Amino acid sequence: MGSPRSDESALTEVGQRLAQRRIELGRTQAELAELAGVGKRTLERLERGESTQLTNYVRILRSLELLEAWIDVHPQPGPSPMDLLREQKRVRKRVRKSTRAQPDEPWTWGDES
Repeated sequence: MGSPRSDESALTEVGQRLAQRRIELGRTQAELAELAGVGKRTLERLERGESTQLTNYVRILRSLELLEAWIDVHPQPGPSPMDLLREQKRVRKRVRKSTRAQPDEPWTWGDES
């Protein structure tokens, strides 16, 4: 793994990629901003690599048809190794037949008339 990326360089890269996707889809900044429900200045700031609210980012990702891919990159955490180990202990490993004799008739409370 390379050296850690600064926040500024990461934001710049994200902004450039969003701008490129917008251009690939043939949308102007004004069109995308309207479609996403954000201000054009917000979109301009994001594409320049400036900070914005996460809600605005999500709206823009949805409008660029990238939201599901972004969510898929952040999968839900699975069970911990200890949870898996506990679950293994609960799994039945064999079936034991009862050694008691089975009655010929079903059991009743005895108060049936």
